[in-house]
Amino acid sequence: MATIVDDFPFAVERHDAVFIPLADGIQTAATLWLPAGCEAVPAIVEMVPYRRRDGTIFRDWAMQPYIAGHGFAYCRIDLRGSGDSDGILADEYTEQEQQDAEQIIAWLAAQPWCSGAVGMTGISWGGINALQLAARRPPALKAIITVCSTDDRYADDVHYMGGCLLTEDAMWSAFMLATNALPPDPQVVGDRWREMWRARLEADTCWSEHWLAHQRRDAYWQRGSVAEDYGAIEVPVYAVGGWLDSYSNAVPRLLANLNGPRKGLIGPWSHQFPCNGAPGPLIGYLQEALRWWRHWLKGEDTGIMDEPMLLAWINDPHEPRPAIDNFAGRWVAETEWPSRRIETSLLYLNEGRLSETSGNGPVMRLASPVTAGRDCGRWGGYGGDSPDLAVDQRREDGAGLTFDTAPLDADLFLLGAPIIALTAMADCPVLNLTARLTDVAPDGTSTLISWGVLNLTHRDSHETPAPLEPGQAITATLRLNGIGRRIARGSRLRLSLATQHWPIIWPQPGRGELQLVPGAARLLLPVHPGDATPLSFERPERASPVPAVEERAERYERRIVEDVGTGEQQIALFTDYGRSRLIPYDIVTDSWCRETMTITRDDPLSARLDAEWQIGFTGGGADAQVRSSVTLTADAEAFDLVWRIEARDGGEMFHERSGHERFARDFI
Repeated sequence: MATIVDDFPFAVERHDAVFIPLADGIQTAATLWLPAGCEAVPAIVEMVPYRRRDGTIFRDWAMQPYIAGHGFAYCRIDLRGSGDSDGILADEYTEQEQQDAEQIIAWLAAQPWCSGAVGMTGISWGGINALQLAARRPPALKAIITVCSTDDRYADDVHYMGGCLLTEDAMWSAFMLATNALPPDPQVVGDRWREMWRARLEADTCWSEHWLAHQRRDAYWQRGSVAEDYGAIEVPVYAVGGWLDSYSNAVPRLLANLNGPRKGLIGPWSHQFPCNGAPGPLIGYLQEALRWWRHWLKGEDTGIMDEPMLLAWINDPHEPRPAIDNFAGRWVAETEWPSRRIETSLLYLNEGRLSETSGNGPVMRLASPVTAGRDCGRWGGYGGDSPDLAVDQRREDGAGLTFDTAPLDADLFLLGAPIIALTAMADCPVLNLTARLTDVAPDGTSTLISWGVLNLTHRDSHETPAPLEPGQAITATLRLNGIGRRIARGSRLRLSLATQHWPIIWPQPGRGELQLVPGAARLLLPVHPGDATPLSFERPERASPVPAVEERAERYERRIVEDVGTGEQQIALFTDYGRSRLIPYDIVTDSWCRETMTITRDDPLSARLDAEWQIGFTGGGADAQVRSSVTLTADAEAFDLVWRIEARDGGEMFHERSGHERFARDFI
């Protein structure tokens, strides 16, 4: 748990709301924390659409005043069309959003309380647009910290992975459909709040309509990906992530490809700041951020750039559980990335074995049931109270081909991304391949440590996929997610291959078969010496939480129901985010979501996703409740997207709208 700190070097003044004018007349709303009695100080800005006064308020109040209390201005922006800002929010990472951000950075730098130096930071959306703004080089932007973000929106965002459609795409669009339908706060915008609300609702739509229209890595995804031109980023970048986060692969890519000053930090964390949530161990992330900001925004020698380029956590073996509070392990340090200290271990996929030499044997046939993947958790897991991590993988291991090492005669340390290079033949034009790497304990328990997926039609390119020719051999390379892991002496390393990964990946149209020749596929492992680095991260600290009254506690459920007669399997997730009264603003928030994934044995076309959100906002005379629903199904030719949004004002229907679109399957 983080230590609560209130005694800062400077008293903190909170200004809310502050309106920042844009060139087209739009007013963007912000909360500004300033250190009292300070001369001009650097400003740090964060820009996300998640409603600063009632959405991210719990983590904002715990973090932003801490930074301000140490001599920085902190500005938390509601993006255009979100929270209390004017305008319409039409999609993620638009050109308009980035132009707005350039103007906001210039406005901050010109304020009398600002030294002229601006830093940008954020987690997830805020980390991604920090990278995008760094690539645009606004003059006042001097450094960024990007947390749990990506440099490649097609590779690692919530939409596609390995050329496969993530079910998270539709789940995320259900959340944004509801969030975008909420009104501004009448206490901030005054009597025009209903007019603003009506305009938002009339423009609100399901963003999966954008995302399903771009099933390959085309210009839509390239425009928002700094990986297209790493050289455009010259300001210093601190990239932070966690092995349990779905965006962790971007940290080593950024370190390997950026040319300017850069640092990387990868811990055991999920999609959280390293001082918040679980799993731990947590660190004094805010103190670490201050060292970075002082060095690059104030010119102080904090020693942070004298330290290794990458600090990475290596997990010890652990029991597979759906929710984990804390890991055991060690920190390791690398002065460069890629590191010359990491050696590649080559193992061949022989019949049932991972061997150092290539063997012979009969052709291995792979055709997984459509329910393969059930026990692999969620793509966007959080790992704390939410039971969304992978459990024992023995059921999954039986749904495909497995290859085991002999029991290890010494500990094996892995740091980086395992890679599979294979030659195979398929019997259908579209086929997915999933690879899982597990740690098999002496008692047989199989713990997931990494996985990856590749739509084999994307084997040569995500821009120009090509169908498989039945019976014709192909070569492909599948890169698994990066890991930091110790495999204990006496345990075995297991590689499992499957052709399904439901409900994380949408299944291909048919149940195809893949044939592999023993010894014709290889696993490349990134082997680290395992030497621990003594680190002195400070204990996590936070500012006082926002005063609030919990009127209903959070609650999480994950249920799996299987009808052995019909073969239907249903995975149901329910998250009640509770009901809270935010005392400073006299706002009440109330929200929950339900997500259900259904599929029937041996029928990939039976896959169905239903996602539903309800969010309530009460304050300043507003009594709003919005409910969104998104359903995704598919036949052999197209995806069917059905959505609906309802908004109620004081219990009475204020707005309702629905949509139904079909999107031709583009090699997916």
